[in-house]
Amino acid sequence: MNSYSMKFYVCVLFFSALFLFAGNRIASLGAQPMPAGYDPEIVSGVITQIIDREETQHGLDPEFSFTNTTVTFMARLTSGPSRGTEVVAEHSLSTVLLLVEREVAVGDRILMIYDQFNSRYYFTNYVRINYVLILGGIFFVLIILFGKRTGLNSIVALGFTCGSVFFVFIPAILAGRNIYATTVVICVYAIVSTLLIVIGPTKKALTAMLGCLGGVLLAGLIMVIMNIVLNLTGFVDEETQFLLLLPLENPIDLRAIIFAGVIIGSVGAIMDVAMSIASSLWELKITGGASNFQELFDSGINIGKDTLGTMLNTLILAYIGSSLSLILLITAHTTSMLDLFNLEMVLVELLRAIIGSFGMLLAIPLTAGICGWLYTRPDRSDQ
Repeated sequence: MNSYSMKFYVCVLFFSALFLFAGNRIASLGAQPMPAGYDPEIVSGVITQIIDREETQHGLDPEFSFTNTTVTFMARLTSGPSRGTEVVAEHSLSTVLLLVEREVAVGDRILMIYDQFNSRYYFTNYVRINYVLILGGIFFVLIILFGKRTGLNSIVALGFTCGSVFFVFIPAILAGRNIYATTVVICVYAIVSTLLIVIGPTKKALTAMLGCLGGVLLAGLIMVIMNIVLNLTGFVDEETQFLLLLPLENPIDLRAIIFAGVIIGSVGAIMDVAMSIASSLWELKITGGASNFQELFDSGINIGKDTLGTMLNTLILAYIGSSLSLILLITAHTTSMLDLFNLEMVLVELLRAIIGSFGMLLAIPLTAGICGWLYTRPDRSDQ
């Protein structure tokens, strides 16, 4: 990395961080604080001793009876103001539930809630995130070992992208900002920052950037039209319905939330297609495989066709996989396929896949055309 590239890289990191800081301040400006309420204390701990185990049978008919089990244990707190002290807590289980979690055991890392009315701790969940963090750490190490500097840059870019969602996008929605405009800003930021951090100030990055932005804008336009044509309400699941119950001065527009979910969910796939074409055509150009606009454009279209076939599967299967439980539940309780495919929750999942595919479809010729024009222009630099 030469001196110019290093200075540019530092500037990109600085402005990316500045966007998160300033964006969070602007997005949160004027936000109404949530009303005060009962906020239970949740702490983590390690079980050191099982004190007692009690079973209680309920129901007169053996076929319809159920068992409640209460396990009393000692746990050493590992978080909170009383960290390091040992407390008595309870774990309650019941066979009324179809799936009964296993009983706690000595050495388990758990989460407990403190009931201030009964002055007692109760088991709420097992601490599972530690194992996920270890797995994620191993993955990041492998990415860096395999991709070297590019792998490290990819992780940095991912951090900024996730930061833009949690520190700018979410606060902006809760503060009543325009969700459509905020979605566009976040997508543009994610595209520009990712490509500049990972690829750098090159023609490859510029062509991929423009192709991706075009695909995302088309996807956004189609989604706005479909929102109107399909008369969507936004009530697709329990989570979206609960959003209306939030004590906000400006209620959240659920239709806009659908728009944001579809567009943000398609950015990664569109960026992948645009970058694949831009990088492949650059290699063709510098190796002499194509030297004029038409050759580069035709090669880009051919590469895009192959890429599109696999990316469509990736995009659609990802949405099916994330909604598999919903699909099974609806299919099991619906005999009419006509009724099934007209349910709003199913329509939204179909829209996610189809509109994302439209964005990729436009990104292919757009990126190929920009590459053919930009790569054949005389330039002092090699990239």
